[in-house]
Amino acid sequence: MVRIERKMNWISQRACEAGDILVVPGVSPGIPAHFEFQPSKRAAEIPNRVQTLRVDDSHAPVCRPSGAHHHFYAAHPGLTPGATLCRLLRRLVVAVILTIFLAPSTTVPAQVNGLPPGPNATPTPVPTQGPTLSRYLDQTNGTTADSAVAYALAHNGDLEAARKEIEAARAMVKQARLRANPMLEAGGTQMIVGPDKSYMVSGSLPLELGGRRAARIAVAEREVEVREREVANRERMLAAEVRAKFGEGLAQALKLIFTDELVAANQQGFNLIAARVVAGATPPLEQNMALVELNRLRSMRESVAGKLEVTMFELRNLLGMKPEDPLRLRGDFGNLIDQLPTVAEATARALQERPDLQAFRAAENLAVARIAQARAEGRTDASLNAGYQRMETGFPLNGIDDLGALSPIMKKMNIATFGVTISLAVRNKNQGSIEAAFAESEAAKQRREFAELTVRREVASAYAQYERAARAMEIFRVGVREPARANLDVVRQTYELGSKTLIDYIGEQRRFIELENDFIDAELAVYNARVEIARASASPELIKK
Repeated sequence: MVRIERKMNWISQRACEAGDILVVPGVSPGIPAHFEFQPSKRAAEIPNRVQTLRVDDSHAPVCRPSGAHHHFYAAHPGLTPGATLCRLLRRLVVAVILTIFLAPSTTVPAQVNGLPPGPNATPTPVPTQGPTLSRYLDQTNGTTADSAVAYALAHNGDLEAARKEIEAARAMVKQARLRANPMLEAGGTQMIVGPDKSYMVSGSLPLELGGRRAARIAVAEREVEVREREVANRERMLAAEVRAKFGEGLAQALKLIFTDELVAANQQGFNLIAARVVAGATPPLEQNMALVELNRLRSMRESVAGKLEVTMFELRNLLGMKPEDPLRLRGDFGNLIDQLPTVAEATARALQERPDLQAFRAAENLAVARIAQARAEGRTDASLNAGYQRMETGFPLNGIDDLGALSPIMKKMNIATFGVTISLAVRNKNQGSIEAAFAESEAAKQRREFAELTVRREVASAYAQYERAARAMEIFRVGVREPARANLDVVRQTYELGSKTLIDYIGEQRRFIELENDFIDAELAVYNARVEIARASASPELIKK
């Protein structure tokens, strides 16, 4: 009798495959049930655990299964190579029957506390998954990107404050048009020892010569123009920010939908594996591995839901809504690739219509108006003066009046005064203010020229980003996403037939999850590139009225 001695640890049992079906200790005939499903105990015993298998070739037929990938294999008394197909069909039939009867009612908790459920464990209902997607998406009555932009332009608090600044600037124009007020002066004198006294009233009217009033009005009007262009630019930036945040929320919602589908599919897969463990057709290790993957997906789902909630809060803030106000999105990433104007056309429109450039040009005009105002204030000015004075004077003597009676000697006088006050621009011609206004004008010109260069760069960069992002998305969609989905289907089918292990399927599924999330990010990149083109070129699509 010849005996063949092999040493195998508990992991190496997978080498004994019957038609690529895992031979499980305690389930397959001829293999003792030495496997203990106790993770902590097993982790300590793995390095030293060995199993000695002795095969008696003279007493028991030994079957090396077709498709086995290693040289060591276990004895299967009574199993011949022709029985492999029968074993495969029998296990598939048992698994299908158990799935039909047990899968609808067999669920497990997502969290693992101690040991996983055993063959006799009582099923535990799965708790409801976090916030439902109905809180965020409504493809019938939800808010579109255009309506979100319109609502933000009407309710955003920062934009409302900027519009109040326009009202303040317009009020300053009204103030600048008002003429200078006349001045009135009244007074009197009284002699301390003596009868002399006087009363006077005088007034003056500034003439504002040299174009002072016109220059003042021009400066105020240019300031209104600057404020209006700045508010228009804030509207442009707010619209772009709302659209970008809307796209981010939509992408997170799509990721949440995808993750929910994965959780549901993995829950069904786990139910199937649990049923097979109950039937003894699958080792408990696979059940634990499936449970770990299911919990990982649920943890990922919570992370995605958290990012979506934060994004929705930020979007509400941009719209001018309270955090508790309801908001549901409506839309998708369809029609991302479309015919756009050429770069030259977009650049020409941006240079002409972008509000920030118009604000820089308005600031340049404001600087010119301030130069004129500084020069006007350095010219000669004048004001008209007029007054009335009544004086009473006398002597400490008595005289005879017209009636021959004695009376104090007094005289009363009424005096009218008039004149012109001229401010001569001899020493102070406002030279410093004029020089400062010229410097500000040159600075405004430099800012405007640099802003034009920046606009050209932003338009070119937006188009380049869009072209690359669109190409990347198409390559991803055609050459990555669909093949990855097909690969996952093949690996899943081969795993169900026994040709692949659960580790292979989990690894392929993780790659598919990563690729699907990357594809959603690629769609978001194209969407953001379109928004950036609209923002950089001041496209009418950005703010639809």
